Amino acid sequence: MNALRGFIVKEIHHILRDRQTLMILLLLPLAQVILFGYALRTDVRGIRLVMVDPAPDPASLELRSRFTATGIFEVVAALPNTDALPGYFQRGAADQALVLEPDLGDGGSVMIITDATDPNTGSTMQAYATAVIRGYEHEIAGPGGGGIRIIPHARMRFNPTLESVNLFVPGLIALVLTVVSALMSAISLSREKERGTLEVLLVSPLRPWQIIVGKVVPYLVLGFANVLSVLAAAWLLFGVPFEGSVLLLLLESLLFIVTSLALGVLIAARTSSQRTAMMGALMGLMLPTTILSGMIFPIASMPAWLQLVTNIVPAKWFILISRGIMLKGVGLAHLWPETLILVGMTTLVLVAAVRSFDIRLS
Repeated sequence: MNALRGFIVKEIHHILRDRQTLMILLLLPLAQVILFGYALRTDVRGIRLVMVDPAPDPASLELRSRFTATGIFEVVAALPNTDALPGYFQRGAADQALVLEPDLGDGGSVMIITDATDPNTGSTMQAYATAVIRGYEHEIAGPGGGGIRIIPHARMRFNPTLESVNLFVPGLIALVLTVVSALMSAISLSREKERGTLEVLLVSPLRPWQIIVGKVVPYLVLGFANVLSVLAAAWLLFGVPFEGSVLLLLLESLLFIVTSLALGVLIAARTSSQRTAMMGALMGLMLPTTILSGMIFPIASMPAWLQLVTNIVPAKWFILISRGIMLKGVGLAHLWPETLILVGMTTLVLVAAVRSFDIRLS
């Protein structure tokens, strides 16, 4: 018993000495509870709505006000025709559109066009819009019904069959690349630090950026091979559509791999042990990729402050890019803002990683 007691005391002292690991052990459960508590929302809010109203009249204006009064919809544009409508969906500027007929007060039909890239969210948005229209129809019909009917017609865009796999595969690419590129590179480099082999490289004629390149190139190749295998499985096994350019998707994937590798190198340079690097990568990369990237939970349903936090998660921008290419068939003309943000993040993290090794060398 004395030997066991001494061994336990020794392990406690070892954990207390490693302050980085201790902080991660204390913060990781709290971060998980906070993120899951705010991100796990089944309701849908902040639906960006485009109204196509060729002949505005009191009835159509009243219907528009009904949507804005719900607090769920936000009318982002009112168009006279449908010519510009596809651009709103392709740019990701609209989630739903209502195409109204003239003289709506006398009855007619309303086309509800919904972005069904996320099938669950799309179905919910469709149900919300139908409920608002039914409520308005019931009110204008009056107590006796009056024979006035407003018939909603549904159209799901980009994922008409509401296949969940079409939503998850682009997100899974980001998750797989984060595991292979960021987590494995962080663990590998931190293991060499513990063994002392990394310090030997730091005093060699190799410059810090050359050391980083030599360490991450194998994981770059491995990550790209994983992209090819995931895309092949998505196409052959699950029938996920590829509406856009496969070459553009591969290039964007390569950019995200570099981003993930740079994050892994930065974590390894800033941590003191392999265990700390692994836990830091899990908390700083894996957790945000799963929860805050829009991979599973819609970002629009999160609180406003948490939506701002999601902007610093690289996987969010890559998932927007991959879904845009695979499901919407859009090109760089619509995806350049997300690509530019990802390039900026990559450059910033690469500079920070190289500077971290410069500090170690000095």
